[in-house]
Amino acid sequence: MKTEKNILIAFILNLSFSVFEFFGGLFVNSVAILSDSLHDLGDALSIGISYFLEKKSKKKADEKYTYGYIRYSVLGGVITTTILLVGSVLVIIGAVKRLLNPVEINYSGMIIFAIIGVVLNFIAAYVTREGDSINQKAVNLHMLEDVLGWVIVLAGAIIMNFTDIRVIDPLMSIGVALFIFVNTLKNLKAVLDLFLEKTPSGIDISELRNHILKIGGVEDIHHIHVWSIDGYNNYATMHIVTKAADIQGIKHLIREELEEHSICHAVLETEPEICSDQECHIEPHHEAHHHHHHH
Repeated sequence: MKTEKNILIAFILNLSFSVFEFFGGLFVNSVAILSDSLHDLGDALSIGISYFLEKKSKKKADEKYTYGYIRYSVLGGVITTTILLVGSVLVIIGAVKRLLNPVEINYSGMIIFAIIGVVLNFIAAYVTREGDSINQKAVNLHMLEDVLGWVIVLAGAIIMNFTDIRVIDPLMSIGVALFIFVNTLKNLKAVLDLFLEKTPSGIDISELRNHILKIGGVEDIHHIHVWSIDGYNNYATMHIVTKAADIQGIKHLIREELEEHSICHAVLETEPEICSDQECHIEPHHEAHHHHHHH
């Protein structure tokens, strides 16, 4: 619940602020502030999406989603990152145009704005600092970025106020955009790894295998699969060859070993000798059609 409430508060703060900021940017004629409003709008949208998907992701497993709805939270991450990638590219294009023909900027207005920005975003970052879903982490990262972005804008505004070097404004804008772009790509990679069922980063399969083989009575293990639903909950399946009488005892020891490797859900199959069957690969289409002809 805490995570959800935090995300909702952050959403309302960000949305209202990005609108306010958009007009402010027009008013003081600063592309850094305009680009920041786009960034904030992206954040607000993504936070909104996160909020609804986070709610959905809390639903318990049912027959349609046997692993539960946790991946919806991760999907929130994908949508967010996409919005931010597109946004940051647009910002960079806008800023480059400004570099080519600089304009008048209302510096004192910009300074006042930046101070408001720092304060509001600091409050928002403080409110959303707790929670542990990938979504929540992304949201909090946005908040901290916002604070940082505004501190930079404030510093830039003060420098421009005293020196009137106008290129500082679009340069700051490009800086913020590049920062968002790079972070977003990292985020996207983590999310795609989950969807591609990549072995979770903290888990070394060969080490895991060696540890399990050391358990008395285990002769061999194969068909080891480890994957993660959301970056925190790890699942594993495997075949264990054992001739021991006390199968339950052995399974218990293996599960304890798996928990040490942060795998909390495991499906263990035991068999007396190494099974000959290779992984079953169902050929798409071909097989199925033949059966129909016989009926």
